[in-house]
Amino acid sequence: MVITIVTTFAALLVSVVALLSYEARQYREFLVNDLTSQADILAVNTAPALAFKDPEAADANLALLANRSGIVAAAIYTLDGSLFATYQRAGREVQFPASVRSRGPQVEESDLKLFHPVISNGEPLGTVFLQAKYELAGRIRDYLLILGGIMAVSLLVSALLSLWLQGTVTRPILAVTNVAQKIVRERDFMLRAPRTTDDEIGTLVDAFNAMLAEVSQRQQDLEESNLKLKEESDERRNAETALRLADQRKDEFLATLAHELRNPLAPMVNALTLMEAPESPPETARTARAIIGRQLSHMVRLVEDLLDVSRISRGKLTIRKELIDLGSVMKSAVDTVRPLLAAKDQSLSISLPEHAVHLQADPVRLSQVFSNLLNNATKYTPPSGRISLTGEVEGGAACVTITDSGKGISPATLPVMFEMFVQDEHTDLRGQPGLGVGLALAKRLVELHGGTIQADSEGAGRGSTFRVRMAVEDAPAAAPEAPPPEAGADYMRYRILLVDDNVDFATSLRALLENLGHEVKVTHDAPEALAVAAGFRPDFAFLDIGLPTMDGYDLARRLIRRLSPDLNLVAISGWGQKEDRRRASEAGFAWYLVKPVDLASIRSILESPASDRRRMAPGALM
Repeated sequence: MVITIVTTFAALLVSVVALLSYEARQYREFLVNDLTSQADILAVNTAPALAFKDPEAADANLALLANRSGIVAAAIYTLDGSLFATYQRAGREVQFPASVRSRGPQVEESDLKLFHPVISNGEPLGTVFLQAKYELAGRIRDYLLILGGIMAVSLLVSALLSLWLQGTVTRPILAVTNVAQKIVRERDFMLRAPRTTDDEIGTLVDAFNAMLAEVSQRQQDLEESNLKLKEESDERRNAETALRLADQRKDEFLATLAHELRNPLAPMVNALTLMEAPESPPETARTARAIIGRQLSHMVRLVEDLLDVSRISRGKLTIRKELIDLGSVMKSAVDTVRPLLAAKDQSLSISLPEHAVHLQADPVRLSQVFSNLLNNATKYTPPSGRISLTGEVEGGAACVTITDSGKGISPATLPVMFEMFVQDEHTDLRGQPGLGVGLALAKRLVELHGGTIQADSEGAGRGSTFRVRMAVEDAPAAAPEAPPPEAGADYMRYRILLVDDNVDFATSLRALLENLGHEVKVTHDAPEALAVAAGFRPDFAFLDIGLPTMDGYDLARRLIRRLSPDLNLVAISGWGQKEDRRRASEAGFAWYLVKPVDLASIRSILESPASDRRRMAPGALM
């Protein structure tokens, strides 16, 4: 606006100066020309009066100048320079020149004076003098007033034009500038400049906003790309950390597994040495057998845990639910850990529900959960420590709480303690560190039952607490008492065909079966078994699945065809997956035992009623 007004004022000022200069020059030329013309007329009209020496005629000619308001005085001089006739406007005092001066216009004060010769027929007769008003200052003043008004109006129009330009040009550009500055300051590319016109400025604003949208999109794409790269970098870093941790845990697990396997093997080797020693007293032999039994149970537990780890990793861990009493499962778990409690002189307080609490659960697996938790408590609790086991019903759910006064759980381990192979690195358990799978197995088994398990600890040296919650089922209707079993042929001694390529296993199992009073034939491959079976006519056939030349499935089918469809077939194998059990059922096996074989399971099979020893569904396989 200032630039526009100053430019307009400078242009107008130059114009005024030029116009006034031109007017002053033009006014003087006009006035001079006008007086010269008037002087010519007077010279012509007064020439006869001068020639005939008639002053009155000359005065009459001069009197005609009264019609010219601009002429204030006039005079006629003779050739000798004396006044011949004069005229002056009324109310004006004029001092006529005493003599004729140089010809040409002359400005004196506010009058213009002019001397002009009178010539007739080429002969000079005298001189005409005219004096007129020279009002240049007044005209300049009037012009200044007029031009001042014009300049004021022009400047006002210029100001209005500037305001309009500001609204249509300057303000949108300022808005674009402000938005650009704010974007630079705040890094917010979502800002936009408002469009106020539909002309080129509006097009400029649209282009600016389009550029901002493009920059905003590129910034967003760049931020998303950076975020994705950061997430990938974090994932890669976390994966690397997890791999290092897994590798570390793997090494720790293998070292611990080797330690855990050596621990039971060492006393077993010593016990065998004692049993083989000459003249070993019977008491020493019984002690050695007890040692072997305990250590073998420990090794079986280790192998079972490893198998469960494999089932968890492949998603094959399953449970068989039935309606059970929570109290009986808790008692079974307590019986499992009583030797550990006695060995460390630890006290166990038990609080069972007053009434029977029924659950839909797998009794074996649920007992494994509680025994793992109790076993964990005994490990982390020092000798003479206290452990409590409490069962109660809270809000329609069974809650089992196991609390110990042991070493507690460090804050770093607490969030990950239910992960596989995790052990508290801040706790020294060199005596029996375990494999670090017990809590992970317990958590997975509880989840398969639809329950929850959580751990809590107030810190190192302040013990720990584990809580298991599961849904409670309604009590079953009372079932009629079953009649006592009748003594008869179902409990007689049997002929048993045992087929296994592991000579030591077959020999030891044969000795166990013969100690029970049964007649046993042992073979180590399928062809020999088929040859023996034809003359032996067994009541039971215990068959290993992984036999050479012919597996146990084919052998079972051939025995059934050759002997009888009612032959009681028992599969014995180191494989215990669901698919293995299904194939065994299709081949005709009624029972499926996983090595190492429990003698109690064998006795249960042999002592079962005859009505139960028929072709059984896959789900009935043990």
